[in-house]
Amino acid sequence: MRFDAVLFDCDGVLVDSEPITNAVLRAMLAELGWELTLAQCMDLFVGKSLKDETALIARHARRPVAQDWLLEFQQRRNTALLAQLTAIPNIHAAVRDIHDSLNARIACASGADRYKVEIQLRKVGLMDYFDGRIFSGYETPRSKPFPDVYLAAAAALQASPQRCAVVEDTVIGVTAGVAAGAYVFAYAPAGNAEPLRQAGASIVFADMAELPALMK
Repeated sequence: MRFDAVLFDCDGVLVDSEPITNAVLRAMLAELGWELTLAQCMDLFVGKSLKDETALIARHARRPVAQDWLLEFQQRRNTALLAQLTAIPNIHAAVRDIHDSLNARIACASGADRYKVEIQLRKVGLMDYFDGRIFSGYETPRSKPFPDVYLAAAAALQASPQRCAVVEDTVIGVTAGVAAGAYVFAYAPAGNAEPLRQAGASIVFADMAELPALMK
């Protein structure tokens, strides 16, 4: 492969979690008095860390968002993910190929909290490829769209960010990968390629089965 390491986002790249997570979030926002459709909720929150969006929620709900509310969201979200989560199509073979080609120099760098990332990877059978190489935006000074989580992952793998590939699926994530100096592959199965290209993705693709060959 032409890269020294590959850094994967988690939600929307490894696991098909966003509709599940946002269905829970939508229900809880409605309980606060902020009514959104699922599509509106996903447009607002996909790719972002909810802990960074409490001011927005408080403004629409017209009440403060307490830490207890965030904890309840995480609990309800985790229950839904454990019941419903599936892997992104063709991701197992793609990750296995890249993992083996790079002698395990891959990582998962997510804006989500570590517990969520770990339960998801275990749920879909991908944990063995990433165990010990999981990085959370909750544990860096800034989360995406800032590059901190990708820089932390590259440093842990002793790879220059410029020699890393990042695999993302959102404009916010692509922006983070580009800011880190990495070469960004953007997964767009629904065909929404142009915003990802405008954010700086070098290659946009629609099927994870294509990814290993694209990296060679």
